[in-house]
Amino acid sequence: MMDTAQILIEKSKTSSRNDIDFNQLDFGKYHTDHMYVVDYNQGEWHDMRIVPYQNLSISPATAALHYGQTVFEGFKAHRAKNGKDVLLFRPERHWERMNKSMERICMPYIPKDVFMDGIIELAKIDRDWVPTQEGASLYFRPFAFAMDAFIRVKPSENYYFIVFCSPVGAYFSGQLNVKIEKEYVRSAEGGIGSAKTGGNYAASLLPAKMAQAAGYQQIMWTDAKEHKYIEETGASNVMFIIDNVLITPKLSTSILDGVTRDSIITIARDWGVKVEERRVSVDEVITALKSKTLNEAFGTGTAAVISPINIINYDGIDYQIPQPNASSFSTKMLKALNDIKYGLVEDPYGWIVKV
Repeated sequence: MMDTAQILIEKSKTSSRNDIDFNQLDFGKYHTDHMYVVDYNQGEWHDMRIVPYQNLSISPATAALHYGQTVFEGFKAHRAKNGKDVLLFRPERHWERMNKSMERICMPYIPKDVFMDGIIELAKIDRDWVPTQEGASLYFRPFAFAMDAFIRVKPSENYYFIVFCSPVGAYFSGQLNVKIEKEYVRSAEGGIGSAKTGGNYAASLLPAKMAQAAGYQQIMWTDAKEHKYIEETGASNVMFIIDNVLITPKLSTSILDGVTRDSIITIARDWGVKVEERRVSVDEVITALKSKTLNEAFGTGTAAVISPINIINYDGIDYQIPQPNASSFSTKMLKALNDIKYGLVEDPYGWIVKV
């Protein structure tokens, strides 16, 4: 870890915290008083600083705006049930994944201390923003982008790394209805689907908007080549319980390596649950729905956490999925994750960073 004295701190003279109703938190709408900023030039990251949350001034020729050289992450901090501690959930795994995304689109490696020390210091300064309300948390958004004011197509030589935070409630509310997509493609093998980069999400906006207009909250993406195999659901990974087996699409260059996905698989295996990471065909899922052997389906992600799917639409037909109850896998898994996140049980995996 670097000497945190290297991080210059300029505290905000005012706070907007008291202007926010923490019982009505739209996901991503509000931001805390401070942000963490680091510059990259001449081959190194430097000038670590925490400053008041503010707008950026950039050139119209900024490379990221033209060629999409930008990546981001997202993880949460929770208020421990003791009311005192702030608990960050798996920030180091998000640092690892961010660097994989950076490598994929030719951006410089961010050292662990530059990432972690700034985030911990930011969490300390804005700790009063961590909600105490049930189901609420403080969402951290680390991101980096190319800063060259130069519109030649090449990797930038200058970058910003910034972290800001948002107090958030649930990402999804109510039942989640999804539509299996057979025309549009989010990502193809060899593309950037496994990188958490802006263009990866831009490709999803139009088909998602069309699905929402038809009454479905999310799309269930299929492979780019044949549209025969399920990959992800909207902004999350997807999992199925079929004949009491936890099944999820195996990772590839077109599927994001979800941190919540990894957490669920780790705990499930410790429970003795049979887990299969493999190709999951649309035909298999529809057959399981028709035969009533598909017991559960749910999206998994930092924002979504575990979001049970109510309906899967395919070829114009809505297939109803049994909704989880107290004994369902997704219900028990959500409790297990929350128990760790809120400090109700000992963390056996070393996932929690206490602030």
